[in-house]
Amino acid sequence: MRARLRVVRMQHAVVDTRVHAAVVGGGGLTTAAALAQVGVGRAYVARLVRTGRLVPVRRGVYTTGERWRSWDEFRERPLARVRAAELTVVVPHVLSHDSAALVHRLPLLRPQDAAVHISRLDLRGHRTQHGIEHHGATYDEAQVVRVDGLRVLDVARTVADLAREHGYRAGLVAADGALQLGVPKERLRDAAARMAGWPYSLTVRAVVKHADPGAESVIETLGRELLAECGLGPVETQFPVPTPRGVAWCDLRVGRHLVECDGRAKSRPLIDGGLADRDLEQILWDERRRQREVCAEGLGMSRLVYADFWGDARERARERILREEEVTRRRFGTTLPPHLEEFACRMRGRRTTG
Repeated sequence: MRARLRVVRMQHAVVDTRVHAAVVGGGGLTTAAALAQVGVGRAYVARLVRTGRLVPVRRGVYTTGERWRSWDEFRERPLARVRAAELTVVVPHVLSHDSAALVHRLPLLRPQDAAVHISRLDLRGHRTQHGIEHHGATYDEAQVVRVDGLRVLDVARTVADLAREHGYRAGLVAADGALQLGVPKERLRDAAARMAGWPYSLTVRAVVKHADPGAESVIETLGRELLAECGLGPVETQFPVPTPRGVAWCDLRVGRHLVECDGRAKSRPLIDGGLADRDLEQILWDERRRQREVCAEGLGMSRLVYADFWGDARERARERILREEEVTRRRFGTTLPPHLEEFACRMRGRRTTG
């Protein structure tokens, strides 16, 4: 009996090795057909799925449970779904919209919920098939690039597609991200011009007009949009303020009022994919000291977190910003003191972390 158990265990070890090799050979994914070629049948695949050793990324495409658990839900898992779809779609197409954004590392408002999108020249209109959004849309080969083996529409076209598909806010987030990646604004304008007369093309034009490379994260774009909604402006991004400990780069400025946008990444440890290289207590203490030093220059400050931009919290945040900006205006006015204006003129374009 023990001998039989040893044989069974050895057989399972061989099969697991084949599964692992198939996944590694497929760049982290494998298909049912590829597994069958190495002798892993459907029944055993189903058993591996039931026990969590294999995870179906989409029907007929798998990765190991260990890999899936190690992938984050905001980029790696959504991108895995895109790559899994690429293994099953047989019609001529290019990746577009949310899927192209993931490939290009453009920011999305909710990447964890992103559907797989493709664009096709042979299709009229739009349809959803097997969980994939098929868009009938014209494009030329000059707008197609290859990234990591995937054919995708370029960054500028992707920004325009996102604005048309999801609206101004999502488009602005992507446009700011594109400028952060170094894409010239003229290319965004060209992509918008190609869509003249298309549905929602005016939204695309507005997005390109208001895009700002100084927004370094999604939350900073949302903060800038909220200030515009409050009727405050013009808004300057990455405003430098001299402090005893060096230059403090503040996210947003309106007159003499600053707005800092606090994302979770600032307090999440580096090991978990964040930006924090100190413990949370030290981060909070340093941030309070930084705010005191910045405001000592004759400036007011508000703070926003991600939750402030949605639902009822958005209205409360808008009212709070207006109150706090009014206090700053009454106390200091709206014109920057000469030494801050001069310092900002010298430092603009020299942004470093801090």
